[in-house]
Amino acid sequence: MLATIDWSRPWYESVRDAAGRLSAQAHFRDEFSQQAAALGLRNHLGLPLSFVPQEDLPEGTAYEEHIGATGCVPTRDNLHDFFNGLVWLTFPQIKVQLNALQAAQIALDGVGKSRGPARDGATIFDENAALLVVRDNADGHALIEALREHRWHEAFVERRAQWGNDAQTWLFGHALMEKLVAPRKAITAHTRILLAGDDFFTLDHAARRAWIDATVARQLAEEGLSTAGFTPMQALGVPGWWPGQDEAFYADATVFRPKRAGAVK
Repeated sequence: MLATIDWSRPWYESVRDAAGRLSAQAHFRDEFSQQAAALGLRNHLGLPLSFVPQEDLPEGTAYEEHIGATGCVPTRDNLHDFFNGLVWLTFPQIKVQLNALQAAQIALDGVGKSRGPARDGATIFDENAALLVVRDNADGHALIEALREHRWHEAFVERRAQWGNDAQTWLFGHALMEKLVAPRKAITAHTRILLAGDDFFTLDHAARRAWIDATVARQLAEEGLSTAGFTPMQALGVPGWWPGQDEAFYADATVFRPKRAGAVK
């Protein structure tokens, strides 16, 4: 299963360090628990984080509720849960805050057909989010506006030089990572945009990751979350993430669709 992952793909850069610490001597679930213990990871109640077989999830108990109450993350033998574990080890503060939001909503409303805006937002974030860090200057704001208005040619072609230097994409959603094992042009991320000062772009990889983790977790704690804050962005449209990104590539309106008339920014 894990042999199907091409770790050279740029979209796996965010979790590559955690993956690189795995060995072939134990099940990845046990390796995740060892890494979590070494990092001192805990859930929002201060309980040590560990990864357990799916069978440990009691019948009738919601997945998010179980993590919040016990610190134990039920983990199946599949790519979906494998990537989920890597994200826990990479962005633990964000994951804890998302779980806290979900657990609080479940405690308030129970587990019903309707998740409510907070749980919906947290679930979309958890499964399919990309984090786009953009330099906080005029060019950065213009790039953000182009993305939000679905002006794809401007965002990806005319402003191509900004990507990497002034705009960096970090994948977060574990379902998104799973889908990109078999990349398709239409795979689209729910993108959360972060503004950062010049200092961010001088940091090394580990420090940038830590800044993102702390900043987003703080924002979630202070502001909550809904589905309205995401911007769609095609993963293979990120400059440098796929070969053949010429004019015709971005002119494909079945993937790079114009914004619907009357759509909210």
